[in-house]
Parts: sequence; structure tokens; C-alpha cells
Amino acid sequence: MMEYVLSVEATKDLEDILDYFLQRNIDVGERFVQDFNNKCRNIARFPKIGRSYGNIDSLLRGIPIDGYIIFYRVFENSIVIVRVVSGYRDLESLFLESDK
Repeated sequence: MMEYVLSVEATKDLEDILDYFLQRNIDVGERFVQDFNNKCRNIARFPKIGRSYGNIDSLLRGIPIDGYIIFYRVFENSIVIVRVVSGYRDLESLFLESDK
């Protein structure tokens, strides 16, 4: 199984998501964290499990989680979780902004 790491941006995304759940429903937030950890372990076991977002970045893949998408890149020895964002966002512009 490969190892995965969270980028600074993904960590910030998760903090924002968890802040939202803290204000609205802690139980749902706890389930989200459990689901997130399970999804990341699955990504580490099966790196190609997520959909390719090659139209945005040739290495970018994503897997859905409760209305959000975990975006990641697969490298030779590791997986980098790059963002965790709402599936309703304009994804192309999101990644264009982060590349600047």
C-alpha cells in the first residue's frame, strides 16, 4: 500500500469543512472524518480508483465523498491529496487559481 500525504491546501479545505460541520451538526462532521479517512486508505490501496481529471491536470484524479471531491495526484512512491472541495465548484478555475 502506498502512503498518502495532505497538501497545505487540502488541510485548509478540511479545516473549513469541519468548521462548517461544527456549527451545524457534529455527528455528521465525525462521520465525514471517518469516511474521509476510509476513502484515503482506499486511494492508497487502489490509486487508480478515482476518476481521471486529465482535462484539468494529467495526474489529477478525484473520488466523491458526501457532495465533495477528494482530489489527488499519484506519484511513484506516494499519493498527494491536493484539495477537498465541493463538487459544485467550477473545478477548472479552482485549479487554474491554485497553479498561479
